Parts: sequence; structure tokens; C-alpha cells
Amino acid sequence: MSTWKRLVGFAGGKLGRWPVVSVWILLALAATAVTGDLDQLKDNSTEARLPADAPSAQALELAEDKFEDDGHEPLFVVYHRPGGITDADTAAAQADHEALQDELAMPGATTPDPLLSEDGEAIVVVAALPPEAITDDALEATMPQVDEILDADKPSGLEVVPTGPVAAEYDLDAVFEGLDTKLLLVTAGIVALLLLLIYRSPLLLLLPLACVGVANILTNAAVFLLAKHASMTVDNQATGILTVLVFGVGTDYALLLIARYREELRRREDRFAAMRAALPSTFTTLLATAITTALAMLILLFADLGTTAALGPVAAVGIGCALLTMVTLLPALLAIFGRAVFWPAIPRFDPDAADTAEGRHRLWHRITTVVTRRPRAVWTVTVLALLAATLGAATLSSGLTLADSFTDTPGAVRGQKLMAEHYDAGRTAPVEIYTPTASATEVAATLADVPGVKNPLDERESTNGDWTLQRVVLTDDPVGPRAEATIDRIRAALTDVEPRALVGGNTATTVDVNAAMDRDLRVLIPLILAVVLIVLIVLLRALVAPLLLLASVVLSFAAAVGAAGLVLDALGYTKTDGTFVLYGFLFLVALGIDYTIFLMNRAREETALHGHAEGIRRSLTLTGGVITSAGIVLAATFAVLTVLPLVFMVQIGVLVAIGVLLDTVVVRSLLVPTLALDLGRHTWWPGRLARKPSASPAREEVPV
Repeated sequence: MSTWKRLVGFAGGKLGRWPVVSVWILLALAATAVTGDLDQLKDNSTEARLPADAPSAQALELAEDKFEDDGHEPLFVVYHRPGGITDADTAAAQADHEALQDELAMPGATTPDPLLSEDGEAIVVVAALPPEAITDDALEATMPQVDEILDADKPSGLEVVPTGPVAAEYDLDAVFEGLDTKLLLVTAGIVALLLLLIYRSPLLLLLPLACVGVANILTNAAVFLLAKHASMTVDNQATGILTVLVFGVGTDYALLLIARYREELRRREDRFAAMRAALPSTFTTLLATAITTALAMLILLFADLGTTAALGPVAAVGIGCALLTMVTLLPALLAIFGRAVFWPAIPRFDPDAADTAEGRHRLWHRITTVVTRRPRAVWTVTVLALLAATLGAATLSSGLTLADSFTDTPGAVRGQKLMAEHYDAGRTAPVEIYTPTASATEVAATLADVPGVKNPLDERESTNGDWTLQRVVLTDDPVGPRAEATIDRIRAALTDVEPRALVGGNTATTVDVNAAMDRDLRVLIPLILAVVLIVLIVLLRALVAPLLLLASVVLSFAAAVGAAGLVLDALGYTKTDGTFVLYGFLFLVALGIDYTIFLMNRAREETALHGHAEGIRRSLTLTGGVITSAGIVLAATFAVLTVLPLVFMVQIGVLVAIGVLLDTVVVRSLLVPTLALDLGRHTWWPGRLARKPSASPAREEVPV
């Protein structure tokens, strides 16, 4: 560690500042040069998301290995007019059907004629699109061409909506298009505004923001290179969260270093000496928090769900780049500008000024005095309040479907609803059953008796004749919980008839994804807690304090879920999936524990010098302002996710923002200090601080 301290100390030194900045300029230019189009490397496919042993994933693999591609994917178009379809509507649907077949459909593919619904209010048209027209790149040209055909000579008042899996994929791609840039701009704007409010200094607005921007460039380059050359999986969800994470964590690290540097400038006339005193000790704390967060993120590699596993290494890379930037580039820039960086509120060297915690942190000294006057009463009321907040979780429910996943209603979702209202909704996403040909007849008879299965669509054999694909239509909307229950019934019914049968298709995929989410919750959450606990034990050299901190963070998370539930209920986004709990837990435990590490690491130092009770009081006084500021910044950056048109992102943004504020304002300021005071020196058991109330006379304190 001493070697690392010397290395990072060099960055803010008189000789090291310019070389470090020069190296970073070259590094940023190189990172920009090597970074290509990350979108081309993203894997948002179903195969990447599913566990390899999931039945629907095995069905996909079997289809690719044993069956010839039938050469087309169906695109459904729904024509809807309340009160009844007119003759002009029918003629338009027929003309569109012919135009789609002539201009876009695969040659030789046959599709049914336009079908009028029984209630006479809708017509559905099916177009057979060739494989080359539905790749991620080709869809950007195909769907606008479809819209052009459908808009031509459309009768007034007729609603025409493309739907089905092809249209849904296009709508989802459109949501993510330009998302990274939008997130970057909004996040940078929020961080800039908060830095200006915190410091009221133009340079202290620009320098941390520039460093976070460089960290983001370095992160994107590292992720691109790892995705291209090391087969690291990257998807839209991971890159969207990554930008917010780098800006939030990087700014937090900057705030902690700047606060320590400013304190040292008041003690030391030489700005380089001030940086030499501030940087090494701050680095120790930042390294501990970064390791904790990165290790927690890497636990996601044990996830079954591909999107969850993809986030882990991507997030860990971002945290590492943020730490590296903030302990090298930022100190060098601060050392170059010196005291002027704080203009107009420049900290002056004044060795005769009062150097007590009370004198320099009057507001937090008053808060500490009130909070610690009756510690048992304070922590008891705080725990009861947090427990009460958890009741809000009752407003949340599981079962987030594709139709519920957008803050607005994309065309494919609207079309799916129309299909469900006027037709067999399952026709747009039939269930695919792959079975050995010898058992095909028996399987077909079994399927006919399963509740929720309406009728078969078609049947075809594999290239070698050993396997048969049977496609059936469900009676319920294929994206709803009732259809998912039908998948479970189909699989159960086929277990005795043909154990080798595989059930695939969109609905079966959803069932398998939900099962993977449930498994990940049961496995990953205990692993994350174990990693955080081990790091805290090593850092604090105690057992009681880490257990206390972990319990407080878990309680804070439960309260955050409850409070977020009330907010999401007001917004109308109460349906969630398993990743809401998992991601929320990950970010709030991994990031929220940072603030407690800042507090308790300082408390350990102060306890060794001033005794337990005084050490706890001084640590709260000394760290209060900067940790509160850092929490507000991190909460605001995650709140940026609420501007996105995806319900899941809105939910995570609300949950993490509320949770971080609870951690910094309630848990760190009220619960943890008062619990530690009430437990006394036993907090540090079995370490030496539990046996030794004070190690030495009071020294001049240096706030973190």
C-alpha cells in the first residue's frame, strides 16, 4: 500500500503534476482513437439473455442445428376502426397486403388473406419478411418502408399498427437508439449544476466534471476493447447504467478528495504539501470503497440471466476507471491551480485559526450534539421509522410484461392489445414444441387436452426427419401471466409423454427468464452480502461493527423499496420484475456502504486517539458535510434514469435515488452513530479498540 501511496502522491506533487496531466491527455486521445461503435458489439439477443440450460434456449439451439430456416418471419399489421370496418378499410388492407408481398416479402412465401375479426372492428394482415430484412441493421430500413406502404392511401380514421415480434424488436431498438448520448448529456448537466451549488466556484465545477468525462472516455474504450477482443458481453441495459454509474461514483470520489485538500490548505502554506497530506489518506478510503463496490458488481458474473451477468464486469471496469482518474488526474489538476481553484471562496493559510472540529464544522457539530444526546432513543425511533417505510413495498407487484415495459405505448404494444381484443392474441407469438418425430402424434394429442391451448398452426420435420416442430396458439395474450401458466402446464403434461420435448417461443422464453431472475435473487444477494461483510471486517478489523453496518444497509434497502413503492404507485409503475430487487439491492448495498465506510473508517481513527464516544462524535462532525453532498450527487445522477422511456430504468432510478438519500441522511447520520454509541467500545470487538478506550492523546484532526 505504501508503494501505491507514493505513486498517487506523485500525481499531486510539484514534479509530477505536469507529466501526469500530459499522460492523461495522451491516454484520453488514445482511448478516443481505439473506441469504435460499441453498438455493433452489443448482444441483445434472446440467446445471450437466457441461461444455456433453459428449455427455451435449448429449443433455439435445436432449431438452428436440426431445422432449415423456413426463410421468413411474420409481420402482423392490425387495422382497427371502432364501430366497424368499412369497405374502404377492407380495400386498403387488401392493397397493403399485396404491396407488402410484392415489395418486402420473401419470394414464394405464402400468407393468409386479410382476416376480419368476428366483431367486425379489425382486420389483420400477415407479411412474410425474409431473414435479411429483419436483422438489427436491416430493420432500420425495413420498418420505415413498411410504414410508407401502410400510410399510402390510408382511409381517414382507420388505425393501422404493425405488431408481432418483428415490430416489437424494432420499437425496442428505437428506444435505445441515441440513449447513451442522451444519458451522457443529461447526467453531465445534473452533475455540473450540483457542483456549482456545492462549491460556487467555476473551476471546481469544470475540473471534476472534466475528470469524470475523461473517466467515461476511458471506460468506454476499455469496455469496447474487452467486448471486441475478450468476448465480454455488452448489452443496451449495461451501457445505459454504466454512464450514470461512472458519473455518480467519480463525482463522489472527487468531492471527498477536494474536501480533504481544502482542509489541508488551511493548515499548510505550500499547496504541494497540502496535497501530499490529503491524497494518500484519501486514497486509502477511496480504494476500500472502490474494491467493495467492484467486487459486489463482479458477483453478477454468477448470474444465470445474461443481462445481469453482462452488467457485472462492465460496472467494475467503470468503477476502476473512475478511481484511477480521481486519484491521479484530479490531484494533478488541483496542484496546478492551487488555491485559485476555490475562487471566490479561497481557503487561506491561517495557523492561528481555531483548529477544532467544532470550530470548522459548526453546522454538523450542532447536528451531532443533538443526535448523540440520547443515542438509544434516536436509533430506536429511526429503526421504527425505517420499518414503517418498508410497508410501502405492498404497493409493488411482480409480472412486468413487454406491454408494461414502456412509459409510453409503442406501436407493437398497441397492436398486441388490439390483437388480444379482437383475435386470438396468441397467433402473433405461437408456442413452439420440438419433439422426436416418433412421439409427435402422441404429443399433439396431449397438447389438445392442455387448458389454454386453442389450436395448432402448423407442423414440420427437421432436415434429417428425427425431430418435429409443432406450433400451437394459446387462448390468452402471449405476454401475460395466464399464458405463462399455460407454458408450465404444457411442460408438465409433456414430461410423462415425451421427456425430451422442448417448449420454446416468446412466452416460454419469458417463463425461463423469470425462473432465472428468481434463482439469481436467491444466490446473488447472499454472495453480495458476504463480499461486503468480508471487506468491512478487513477494513475495520472488527466483527461487531461490520455486522452492525451490514444490518443497517439491509434495513435501509428495505425502507428504500417501500418508499420507492409509494412514489412508483403515484407514477403508475408498480409492476416489477426480479431484476428490480436485485439491481436495487446491488447498487444500494455496494454504493450505500461507501458512505458508511467513510464514516466508520474515520471513526476508527478518532476512537484510537480520543476514545470511543468522542471518536464517534468527531467522525460524524468531520464527515457530515462532504458525505451528504456526495450522496445528493449520486442520488441525482441515478435519478437521471427516470427520464428514459423504459419503466425498468425509471424504477431503478427512483429506488437508488431514494435509497442513497436514506443512507446518507438517515442511516449514516442517525442510525449508525447512535447504535455505535449505545454499544460502546463493544462496537469494535474483537479488535484492540474494544479493549483500549484511547490509544494516545488527542492530535490535530484531519477531516476526510
